Amino acid sequence: MSACFSEEKSIVLGYGSYSKIKKSFLNKLIRFETLLTAIQYFSYAKAGIPYMGVGRNLGYTSHLYYSTNGFMSHMKIPSGDDDLFVNEAATSKNTAICFEEGAFTYSEPKKTWKAWKLQKRRHTSTSSLYKTKDKILLGTYYFFNLLFWILSGVCFILLDWKIVLFLFSCRFLIQFIVIGKAASKLKEKSLIPFVPLLELFLVFIQMSIFISNSVSQQTKWN
Repeated sequence: MSACFSEEKSIVLGYGSYSKIKKSFLNKLIRFETLLTAIQYFSYAKAGIPYMGVGRNLGYTSHLYYSTNGFMSHMKIPSGDDDLFVNEAATSKNTAICFEEGAFTYSEPKKTWKAWKLQKRRHTSTSSLYKTKDKILLGTYYFFNLLFWILSGVCFILLDWKIVLFLFSCRFLIQFIVIGKAASKLKEKSLIPFVPLLELFLVFIQMSIFISNSVSQQTKWN
């Protein structure tokens, strides 16, 4: 991580993975969601639109921290100070990415569905404080992902299943290539065979979390 800092680069985004737990579907889902998140924030940063980083593997200089008042603007937020700091301070010029295996960090994942959903509720509430353009970009991605699964079910009923299956297969072929390449780079190859199933579960869990947060906002520290 330290090798990525320079006179120009004062923020470095790394990959914060979770440890594997054998024969645990929840663990696969957590690691898959973490992989997708990393693909997004690495890709946007590489495109010159850095919007977040994970505190498990994130670096920034003290000069940048103090010159932007650090976490002062979101001191009252229960979680996500790392996300919001990057969202406020990162630019296309001062942000670098590091996805070398030697720089990965590994954390212990949640082991129960309840604990994980509470964690995701906090993360989702934090993302609502991102810059407007970042919320639009992320919201568009999740909206069309959800729309794909809903329309797929409808089309299988209303249209010739062979045509729908062909389009469905094309979509997942592209997804396997893109996610598969990233999974290999980030040492998550064991997730590749489960991508369609994991995505289906994740999309609808994210929708339920979004609805839960809309109904009852979490404001207390845990």
